[in-house]
Amino acid sequence: MGEPARILDTIDLRLFTAADAADYEARFAGVPAPAMLAELLVGELAGHVAAVSSFGAESAVLLHMVAQIDRDVPVVFTNTQKMFGETLAYRDELAERLGFTDLRVFRPNPRLLRAKDATGLRWSYDPDGCCDLRKVEPLRRALAPFDAWISGRKGFQSGTRRALPRFEADEGRLKINPLADWDKTALDAYFAEHDLPRHPLEAEGYASIGCAPCTSKVRPGEDPRAGRWRGWDKTECGIHVAHPAGEEPVV
Repeated sequence: MGEPARILDTIDLRLFTAADAADYEARFAGVPAPAMLAELLVGELAGHVAAVSSFGAESAVLLHMVAQIDRDVPVVFTNTQKMFGETLAYRDELAERLGFTDLRVFRPNPRLLRAKDATGLRWSYDPDGCCDLRKVEPLRRALAPFDAWISGRKGFQSGTRRALPRFEADEGRLKINPLADWDKTALDAYFAEHDLPRHPLEAEGYASIGCAPCTSKVRPGEDPRAGRWRGWDKTECGIHVAHPAGEEPVV
């Protein structure tokens, strides 16, 4: 299947509701993540879904699952222009190794950067605003052609993610979290079973890897995401606001 068949006119997009997400949650209860993805990617969501990846510490697991089903699934990466060099190299290595044919890199709008972050230092005094400019807005553009997207979030990563469902409605799209109930042991076992390369910064103590200025090493006993925005009352970049399946977000 060529790429033109996958680029959909946004007027044809299906709008997913929280009730739809709850239906999917019930339908796939107890179904292993690889089987769930296989049914969706070759079935009703074929050509309508993208995998979104930060190419962070555990990204290889989900990307490998997707590649085993369909290497033509678009993979979206938002380059905030504040990434670790190691992440960019890992992205290229992993995408090549897994054989993805459609890696899409989105960057911040340069006009917005000039207007709102001309010095490149907004992260130091307004991390929410920086994330909105460099992550949220580019991802919104990237997802415009799709009905659904796949996220690599895991419930064990922090206290704010423990009730994470596998399906959510997000701005009218179906957001799929296949690894919501996976723990660190299961992830490590998957890496070993499939001989997947690890992100090079993991060995240096970075358990969760985002932008370089706002990522620090994680201390023993801390949540894996404790090193993200350390010192700020902030736990997410803004692209993930969890709503339990069946609950409508408050607007």
